[in-house]
Amino acid sequence: MDSPNFTTRLATGEADLSAAQRLRYEVFVAEMGAAASAEDHAARRERDRFDDHFDHLLLFDGPRVVGAYRLMRSDMAETGIGFYSATEFDLSKLQGRRALELGRSCIAKDYRGGVGLHLLWDALGDYVVQHRIDILFGVASFHGTRIPPLRQALTYLHHKHLAPADLRLRSKAYVSLDQMPWEAVDQRAAVKDIPPLIRAYLRLGGFVGDGAFIDHSFNTVDVCLIMDTKRMVRRYRDYYSREHR
Repeated sequence: MDSPNFTTRLATGEADLSAAQRLRYEVFVAEMGAAASAEDHAARRERDRFDDHFDHLLLFDGPRVVGAYRLMRSDMAETGIGFYSATEFDLSKLQGRRALELGRSCIAKDYRGGVGLHLLWDALGDYVVQHRIDILFGVASFHGTRIPPLRQALTYLHHKHLAPADLRLRSKAYVSLDQMPWEAVDQRAAVKDIPPLIRAYLRLGGFVGDGAFIDHSFNTVDVCLIMDTKRMVRRYRDYYSREHR
């Protein structure tokens, strides 16, 4: 849905954060089946102990929050609770880098496929420039926790998009991405099995880390996506131009 009322900004208070958590509940819990406490079900909010330590980038259509990203810079992580991704992946290779963790990315169901994600990325780009970020990273998910249906997609990621050694963040509960012989992979089918957001990051020059992590509480198989910002900006400009010719 393309709307003249779209705006983006960081959350500035409890009302903004609550709106983002309600959107996350609709996407991650109601739609995707993530676990939530009885209290969170009653409030229809998806939240955790990390929320108060993040910046929250929001997309509004008028007064309604219709998109969200959770952002944590390396300087914030070092002086606070740490990165959420560290619960699943070894982040030691990010030491000394200006890194930004992206998480809880979501768009309201009736706004997907429009300009909303581009607008969030534009705002994210401003944030990256403002804070001189070098590396973007974060957990990205396949729906469900069974590996067999994902064998082709995971193997494709391993062979086509594995991060360089110096950025190859490794899963702490290691599940190999290399699930089957490469010659047996139907590459077209494999790409279709990769969630759209992950495909979008890959088009922008993203890589995946070493191994997957099965998150039973969130009902997902997670990979770690890593992006060099210079590469991302160049790819994004090319991609955005093609999309809007």
